[in-house]
Amino acid sequence: MISPDQVESMIKSQLPDAQVQVLTNDGEHYEVVVVSSAFEGKGLVQQHQLVYRAIQQEMLTGAIHAMAVKTYTPKAWQDAS
Repeated sequence: MISPDQVESMIKSQLPDAQVQVLTNDGEHYEVVVVSSAFEGKGLVQQHQLVYRAIQQEMLTGAIHAMAVKTYTPKAWQDAS
């Protein structure tokens, strides 16, 4: 089982400036919200690929079974708040 803090650390290793929120009920299924300037000028698929790249190994081994991802640029996050 991977803790939300571990998932957050993995994402921040790929996206150092990211603000990350991680939720899980069972330690296998996660919901994450990631805000990063690295998403500027990228489409939604490209943004999600950056996040999934950070947790790719854990997905391959089954340590993370599923992850719902929401990504925002800092401006989009500010506008959504």
